[in-house]
Amino acid sequence: MTSVRAARFAAVYALLRASADVADHWIQTDHQAATKGQHDHTDGQSSAAGRRACAAHVATYTATQAAVLLGGARLLGVRLRPGPVAAALALSAVTHYAADRREPLRRLADATGGSRFVRLADHGLNGGYLLDQSWHHAFETCAAFIASA
Repeated sequence: MTSVRAARFAAVYALLRASADVADHWIQTDHQAATKGQHDHTDGQSSAAGRRACAAHVATYTATQAAVLLGGARLLGVRLRPGPVAAALALSAVTHYAADRREPLRRLADATGGSRFVRLADHGLNGGYLLDQSWHHAFETCAAFIASA
């Protein structure tokens, strides 16, 4: 990796990470946060309200990432190609939706031995939130590699 490509990756990652925190913690509405993981209790199928809330959150999340990424890249003089940027934002959006529906990460944690951690809600920690954030960080790193290509 050349130093120019490494610098482009670092800038893109920083912009995606910062915008993700803003979108997740400032832009997301209370209703979206409370409803996006909602599932029907009888059969485990996704509820329509949960799907709608999650989709609305992911739309504002992705718009925030796009605005910050494109605006920040322009301010920094970092050239990005539209195709890789679109692919990176799509990856971020799809994986964010999957995580924020809650059940997919719970099932993954259960399958990989993290059942107790994902349900941790003690000592000021929330295991589900921490796994959610680590999932987002991992896919934002992949998205940064794609966008900076």
